[in-house]
Formats: sequence, structure tokens, C-alpha cells
Amino acid sequence: MPESLYKNAVSQLKEVAKLLKLSKKEVDYLSKPERFHKNTLRVKMDNGAIRQFKAFRSQHNSARGPYKGGIRFHPQVSQDEVMALSMWMSWKTAVVGIPYGGGKGGVVVDPGELSVGELERLSRTYAGWAGKFIGPWTDVPAPDVNTDSQVMAWMVDEIEKTQTSKTQKLQVNPRATFTGKPLEIGGSQGREEATGLGGFYTLEKLTHHSSLVTRNSTIAVQGIGNVGYWFAKFVSDGGYKVVAISDSKGGVYNPKGIDLEKVMEHKKKTGSVLGLYHELTNQELITLNVDVLVPAALENVITGENAKDVKAKVIIELANGPVAPKADEILLRRKILSVPDVLANAGGVTVSYFEWVQNLSGYYWEKQEVFEKLKIIMDRAFAEMWHVHLDKPRLSLRMCAYINAVSKVVSVMRVLGRI
Repeated sequence: MPESLYKNAVSQLKEVAKLLKLSKKEVDYLSKPERFHKNTLRVKMDNGAIRQFKAFRSQHNSARGPYKGGIRFHPQVSQDEVMALSMWMSWKTAVVGIPYGGGKGGVVVDPGELSVGELERLSRTYAGWAGKFIGPWTDVPAPDVNTDSQVMAWMVDEIEKTQTSKTQKLQVNPRATFTGKPLEIGGSQGREEATGLGGFYTLEKLTHHSSLVTRNSTIAVQGIGNVGYWFAKFVSDGGYKVVAISDSKGGVYNPKGIDLEKVMEHKKKTGSVLGLYHELTNQELITLNVDVLVPAALENVITGENAKDVKAKVIIELANGPVAPKADEILLRRKILSVPDVLANAGGVTVSYFEWVQNLSGYYWEKQEVFEKLKIIMDRAFAEMWHVHLDKPRLSLRMCAYINAVSKVVSVMRVLGRI
């Protein structure tokens, strides 16, 4: 039976709560979303039949600003999952110091089974339902698993039509309700590269602060989707050696280094990275003898069962929740540094914040300016985490980041009188 992501999230919160000496009232408040919305969406299929889809939106904490988090379309979306992910978004936005809380949404669907028209109608139906409780100053969704800028565009259009019909006069740019939009309707330069680039900046800081990572370090990336690809590209261009990458069908390994563009061209033609180099399973990639392991795809891939077999000295979590709590304990005992997802993959939400700011101000930045601003925020967040690490070296880097994040959220809630 798969581990409960929500139980994992609460377990992590309780661990940091002990370190911060939070009251039971404070822990109870932070353990649950402030609001949770669920519904059954009715969508017309191409054949005229009406199909029903379960939909969710979890709004964890708004003390520091509007709820922020993606909307995913996947068959395994559940209430447990979106509650956990919304909590992690609260910590992630606090870690990097952007003025948001945490949210997450999803629909139980395999989008691969839908036509483009059916996907559009599902997206619009979700936006029409969620429009009652999202908005630029309330809750700002973004793309997530199996959703993209086109899905956001449909949702933006639905929100605009709904708001215009109800109010006739829009008080604030409704396109600021969503981020991860196409450039044509207010998307930000650099959003596509943002999460991978943020991971690269994290690796660069580790190179400067830890002897475990050098320019000669070997790197394995599990998951070569958008995030994994851009991370691998930036680190390869930066002089590091990527020796293994994978997709859902398996991975390839070459100790002399992977030609990333060659592999991506092969994947485009064949549908998989397999075939160019020595092949291995995704599980074998996790235990590969490399210096840096980068899980960039799925949750809970490093568990209490396989953590003892991890050979990397450093893990950079570009996926959400790839390391289970039991694995955290094992990695810490084995002195393996694991940079947590709330920092390592926060580049995406940071550039989403930039997009929101640009939408609200009506002033748009060039890509280089976006990258420079992202580096400043990622470097500062890493420095804050590393400062706690130096003061409390026996703690995992996750706990160091969580100490900063939860402290920020609790501090604001106390000032507001919410707890």
C-alpha cells in the first residue's frame, strides 16, 4: 500500500514543531487546510455522453498571502495528495520568502484518454467551479502534472468571461488569477526553465559550500520531463557531468557522460530515452553509484526500503515529496545530504510569483532579468537554510529549511492573532 503523502507532511510538521516548541493549538491549525473544496464535475464528451470527474482544491494557509499551487490532472489524484501538496506549498513559498500561502488542486482523470475538445471542456468546467474561491488576491493556481500553459489559457478565458458577465467592470487584471500562462496572455519569460534553473542554482551553492559536490561530480537525473530536462541542460552547460537520465519507461547510463540533446532527439523519435546507452530501470538509477542523485519526477521514490542502497553523497529533490520520512532518517544517519523539495524545486513558484507581479503591474521583464531575480531569491533561501545547518549540523537539510519556513508562517499568524 503506498505511503500517505498527507501523513508524511504532518509527520514532518510535527518534527519541526518539536524543534520550534510550537503549541498543540498551533500544530493542529497548521496540520489541516484552512479550506478544502471538492466537487463532481459534469463534462460533455465528444459522443454526447456526460462524464463525471472528481475535483479538488486544498487551501492550506493564507497568513503570508494568497494560496498558491498547481492544478494536476491525473488518475491518482486524491484528497490525501492535494492536502499534502498544499501544505508543502505553504512551506515552499515561505522558504523562498515570496508573499504566498499554499494551495493545490486536481482532477481524477487520465488526460491521455481525452480529446483536445474534451480536455478544454474539463478545464473550463474546473475553472467555472473554482472561480468562486480563486482570484489574484485569494488563490493563484498554476500548471502541474499533466496540465500546461494551454490549460491555464482556457481557465483564464473562462474566469474572464464569468467575471465580466457578473461585474461588467473588472477591478483587477483577472489574468493574474493564474500563472504559467502562455506569453501571449501575460505569461512570464523564463517560466519554462524556472524549476530546473532553480535546481541548478542550488547545485551551484552546494558546490561552494560543501566538499561533497565539485565540478567533477557525476549526476543522475530521474525523470527527463520539463524540470529534469532543464536542470540537466543547465548543469551540463555549467560543466558538471550528467551520466544517467530516465523517463517513465526506464533510463540510460554512460559513465563518460550523456549527450543530452542527442538523447532528447532520440526520445522525440522513439518515445523513450532507451536505446542509446546502457539501459537501467528507474529503481536501478536511484541506487546508481554517482555523486549527486536528482529525483525529478514522482513522489516517494526513495523509501525506507531502498534508502539504505542509495550511493549518492547528495540528493537534490526536484520532484515534490520524492523522499519519504523513513528514508529521511536513514539518509541522515548515512550522512547523505538531501536538499529538500521546498527549496530545490522552488524556482517554478518563484517565477510564477514574478508572473503575478508583472500581471498586476502591467510591466513585463526580459528573460535575463527574470533569471537574475530568481538567482537572488534562490541564493538567499539557500543561505538561510545553510545557516541553520551550520548551527544544527545533526538536523537534516529538510528540517533546517522547515525551521525557517514554519517560523515565518507562525510569526505572521501570531501577529495577525490567528493562533
